[in-house]
Amino acid sequence: MTQSERLLFLINALLKENSELQIDIPVRDAERKRLLRALMNIRPPKAVSEEFLEAQDAYLQEECTRKGIVSLSDLSPIQPGIYLWQGDITRLSADAIVNAANSALLGCFVPCHGCIDNAIHTAAGVQLRLECAQMMEDQGTEEPAGQAKITKAYNLPCRYVIHTVGPIVYGKVTERDRELLAGCYRSCLELAAAYRLKSVAFCCISTGEFHFPNEKAAQIAVQTVREYQKENQNSPEVIFNVFKEQDDQIYRQLLG
Repeated sequence: MTQSERLLFLINALLKENSELQIDIPVRDAERKRLLRALMNIRPPKAVSEEFLEAQDAYLQEECTRKGIVSLSDLSPIQPGIYLWQGDITRLSADAIVNAANSALLGCFVPCHGCIDNAIHTAAGVQLRLECAQMMEDQGTEEPAGQAKITKAYNLPCRYVIHTVGPIVYGKVTERDRELLAGCYRSCLELAAAYRLKSVAFCCISTGEFHFPNEKAAQIAVQTVREYQKENQNSPEVIFNVFKEQDDQIYRQLLG
């Protein structure tokens, strides 16, 4: 199948699964891509055919190549063991990328939402939600803030995804909020070290939808990573991945 044929096949398969949806398939591929993302976002974690997975994996891997893969060797450290990169985290081929998840740990179900959770699950494929669902069923409770879980990365160029739930800030940032955010970074680094990973890319955990002020969040991120790397000789190298210009400026000031 061509990429356009895969796209149409996947849309039809997902619409067939959900017969309640009455949607006219757009003509343009760009609009079809958005529809496919929306249908993947709302799909619950349930069994899927090998035929679907084969088409989906081929489609997503070609999309990944088209976007361009960024490896650690393409970047220059801003400090020893620390990198700063502005761009789409789903392009990074680090050993692990960090997902700012919610407590359900199943990804974002809002069609085409702009959060990183949505972007990562979309680019990874439906298998990621299936693995997360099994993991959460085994756990039996929602994921607490400040901890971390690791999964395969499927169609992402990285090897693993580390999922962490940051604190949600209501009004003024509390000391507990600070502790939980620092815990996110430490938990991710400890998990990466346990898996002997050499590099971890962090997003701006708890900013955006969770309302942690960007500058305060960055201060905690940098301080926690520096302390961990100082205390642990074999600490993974860290990429601070930012998407917004505002965050890029904040991290450049903090990292000197």
